[in-house]
Amino acid sequence: MSSPPPLAGGPQGPDALRPLLATVLDALAAGAEARGGPLPPGGPEAVAARVREAAGDLLPERGTGAEEALRALVGAVGEGAADPADPLCAAHLHCPPLAVAVAADLAASALNPSMDSWDQAPAASALEALLTEAITTEVHGDGGDALITTGGTESNQLALLLARERAAAHGHPVHLLVGANAHHSLRRAAWLLGLPEPVTVPAPAGVLDPAALDEALTELPGQRGHFLVAATAGTTDAGLIDPLTDIADLCATHGARLHVDAAYGAGLLFSDTRRTKLHGLDRADSVALDLHKLGWQPAAAGLLTVRDRADTAALRHRADYLNADDDTEAGLPDLLGRSLRTTRRPDALKIAVTLKALGRTGLGDLVDQVCDHAREFADLVADHPGFELYDKPAISTVLFRPAHADDDHIAHVRRKLLIDGTAVLGRAQLDGRRWLKVTLLNPHTRPEDLAALLTLVEGTTPR
Repeated sequence: MSSPPPLAGGPQGPDALRPLLATVLDALAAGAEARGGPLPPGGPEAVAARVREAAGDLLPERGTGAEEALRALVGAVGEGAADPADPLCAAHLHCPPLAVAVAADLAASALNPSMDSWDQAPAASALEALLTEAITTEVHGDGGDALITTGGTESNQLALLLARERAAAHGHPVHLLVGANAHHSLRRAAWLLGLPEPVTVPAPAGVLDPAALDEALTELPGQRGHFLVAATAGTTDAGLIDPLTDIADLCATHGARLHVDAAYGAGLLFSDTRRTKLHGLDRADSVALDLHKLGWQPAAAGLLTVRDRADTAALRHRADYLNADDDTEAGLPDLLGRSLRTTRRPDALKIAVTLKALGRTGLGDLVDQVCDHAREFADLVADHPGFELYDKPAISTVLFRPAHADDDHIAHVRRKLLIDGTAVLGRAQLDGRRWLKVTLLNPHTRPEDLAALLTLVEGTTPR
């Protein structure tokens, strides 16, 4: 019997990883060169064919060896990637991760702590506690708590669950009120948790209307429910921010709980010049953050913060092999109640390394750079007679469309650029019309990149 392949951990792990990492980095470089742009040309069928050719038999009788497998498959995925580090890959809230964060994530993968019991993650659990305290203080001040999640969808679901359990403790159901601009995950979470159909509050101009919210809350008390209002700080379509202070005032008046989905916008907290856009966020009972958006982390890097630490008690759960009562009483930290998941990666490591490496000023500079790029691009659109701008950007998202184009042409432009592999643009439906969407999250974007993007759209002929 042959010797087993080397492991990533232990004293010999780094020596085993070094040559493999060189192979991976070479394969990534070769893939990027072969791709030659923000995404591979040819569309889904062409990309799938190239991957099939590179993969061959994925379960051969005898393996190819680590180097060949890495070279073939990493190269194929690199060549076939939509690369958010390319300035013309700007469709989604899909950031190019910082090199320092990716390096930290490699250490997390090599050590492979599992964040469901202290004996599997002694140092990682201590670091997670420090990180969640720092983020909670940034959002709410003292006294709150935070949980690591996979992103906004899980954070929103947890927020609804904690609100439901808090209401249930007082013998009430919870009724969710969401803006018409809210992320789809909130309505889905209500369905998953068996909550009543959410009340949809009008959001004219893309933001929740406080007067309409006041009216809805005034009409609801006859239902004898506990009310949860979900506001948004950074909508997916346009990056718009609801009037958080007004909404917080209404929640206080009506005795409603407030959750803010700030998966996109929370990164503004790091900017000295833009954090005022989030005025009132600290008054929320819970806040969703995604640092794999305006935090430049590899996915996943989500958090849910709560203003009252007692809220997280609803997640307490016992499994004798993970958090036996006597172990907890003896001082071993109980990690099982820190998530609905059991096995969890130590995502806190890459976030903590990034915060320490860049500090608030460094992260704030990145936030300001991408927001400035968005304003520059919006100015280019506004000054061009061939284009129409939706509005000035609230964060780093710009909506625009060729002047006098119909919705079918907008969709055609986007797909044509995708199939050609020249640019990745998003789409949004607002005010009854379809818009092209640019979400700028790459701080290395240059003015000439923005101009090139407009030129590509302008040069796409109708069908």
